[in-house]
Amino acid sequence: MIPNGYLMFEDENFIESSVAKLNALRKSGQFCDVKLQVCGHEMLAHRAVLACCSPFLFEIFNSDSDSHGVSHVKFDDLKPEAVEVVLNYAYTAQLKADRELVKDVYSAAKKLKMDRVKQVCGDYLLSKMDVESCISYRNFASCMGDSRLLNKIDGYIQEHLLGVSEQEEFLKLPRLKLEVMLEDNVCLPSNGKLYTKVINWVQRSVWENGDNLEDLMEEVQTLYYSADHKLLDGNLLDGQAEVFGCDDHIQFVQKKPPRENDHKQINSSCSGRLSPPNAVVHSPKYEWKIIASEKTSNNTYLCLAVLNGVLCVIFLHGRNSPQSSPSSTPRLLKSMSFEIKQDDPVEKIMAPMQYARSGLGTAELNGKLIAAGGYNREECLRTVECYSPQMDNWTFIAPMRTPRARFQMAVLMGQLYVVGGSNGHSDDLSCGEMYDPNEDDWTPVPELRTNRCNAGVCALNGKLFVVGGSDPYGQKGLKNCDIFDPVTRSWTSGTSLNIRRHQSAVCELDGYLYIIGGAESWNCLNTVERYNPDNNTWTLIAPMNVARRGAGVAVHDGKLFVVGGFDGSHALSCVEAYDPAKNEWKMIGEMTTPRSNAGVISVGGIVYAVGGFDGNDFLNTIEIYNSKSNEWSPFTKSFKS
Repeated sequence: MIPNGYLMFEDENFIESSVAKLNALRKSGQFCDVKLQVCGHEMLAHRAVLACCSPFLFEIFNSDSDSHGVSHVKFDDLKPEAVEVVLNYAYTAQLKADRELVKDVYSAAKKLKMDRVKQVCGDYLLSKMDVESCISYRNFASCMGDSRLLNKIDGYIQEHLLGVSEQEEFLKLPRLKLEVMLEDNVCLPSNGKLYTKVINWVQRSVWENGDNLEDLMEEVQTLYYSADHKLLDGNLLDGQAEVFGCDDHIQFVQKKPPRENDHKQINSSCSGRLSPPNAVVHSPKYEWKIIASEKTSNNTYLCLAVLNGVLCVIFLHGRNSPQSSPSSTPRLLKSMSFEIKQDDPVEKIMAPMQYARSGLGTAELNGKLIAAGGYNREECLRTVECYSPQMDNWTFIAPMRTPRARFQMAVLMGQLYVVGGSNGHSDDLSCGEMYDPNEDDWTPVPELRTNRCNAGVCALNGKLFVVGGSDPYGQKGLKNCDIFDPVTRSWTSGTSLNIRRHQSAVCELDGYLYIIGGAESWNCLNTVERYNPDNNTWTLIAPMNVARRGAGVAVHDGKLFVVGGFDGSHALSCVEAYDPAKNEWKMIGEMTTPRSNAGVISVGGIVYAVGGFDGNDFLNTIEIYNSKSNEWSPFTKSFKS
């Protein structure tokens, strides 16, 4: 069409054709002037295209003094597949991602400040949300600081609270248990006003009394609702402990003496404590919010709330006098941790990890069990969890810089070292990193000279040994032994093994280094080698009874315990112990669950088996060995005082 004498033509296929060609140029690396380094992956692209789509990269490129060279932008906290999805969107305006990858795409979009992609990913998550997944989605939205997503998820929880309360994720949440005594002729207020008073009481406890939020959750708190509608500490009645019978098995106890408010100082930097009310706080960890509440029976209330940034459940029961009993069994009794009668022994399953992990690294550090990385339903993890045997709970420490699995971890000079492994998507890794518990941070260590996966890692005589493993081109075992000196921060070659092997168990005992089992290619080995640092030699010793790869090993009572693994057909539950004095292996009690590629470590004189793969599922469970009974058990026995 030619209006007013001007030639006007619009090619409807031009843009589509051009962006397709431009994306093809990116994938072939032609005319690219920017290199994204994402957790070991290198991705080439065009600076102008990325600058148009990502305000984050626009700022970087705009401040790059060497604008004529190839820019390098490094991301250690993003998933390569997610970045590839975002790159495809930048070139084609099409966002295509598997369901399991959407959260990672969201994280990449957040980093790159691509708000439209964030919104689309958030809306997709909302469309897939149900009562089973909404708690984990909320945790993700909270971590991302997405108030829009949080508000929509909270609205869903408000409508489906009772259904949500029956889910496993809900039952794992920390909970605040309140027993409220009512004066005669006084009733509890409506839900909204009631929980406003509860939050005010928690804030007073933290701000004015210096209480720790976690401490408030350890036992049932007895409160008092007065005739003038104030919610007060129950100990204000007489300052003495009160015991209120509930049924044959549960009793509510208020043990705390009157608080000495004048002698406590408020420390706003302490974990679980808050700034005083007049402080200006911008951090989301200080969020206080009632998400949803429900009256579950007469004078029994359930609430999901955020207290000082902690998502938790508040369970409240009101009663008219100390002698009266609840009119009905609380709906969520199975999810509560009410105090059991004194000296009543409790046998319960040990707390599972937050993530299922196979091919993880484990170590003992300062009396705690460290579990790092691993595969979780084919996803490679960066997260690191810390288990306290005394508290029977898992907490997170700083995540590794690189996702990795099929690696081993060792402690050297009070610090954790991880080397090599696989991130699940590229060739085997050569990078390593070190964790400093004082800084709660990981820093890189010099790279191995070759990529290495499924290698054994162990500390011996102040140095780090990396032994065996698989080459970067296949699954053939290696004889290599590399030694890292933390003082000179350099790698040297050590004496080679007698047999090629990968997926072996490696451990130090009495000044010797042992490498146990594994596979040459895929054929499992029962052979064992011992390294003597005095003459710098590897010697074959007595073989195991069972050939296995992917087993774990720990030292217990002067012996080597080799646990689980894979025999080429099945994940194993069998365990055998090596006595160095007799140079012989003996079968001992089997685990309750088959585990291959599990973490095995001795902490406080107790051998733990952590995670792994049972042939069907990735595991987040743990079990321990009882040397007296020669049995493994997932239970911990304790006494509640």
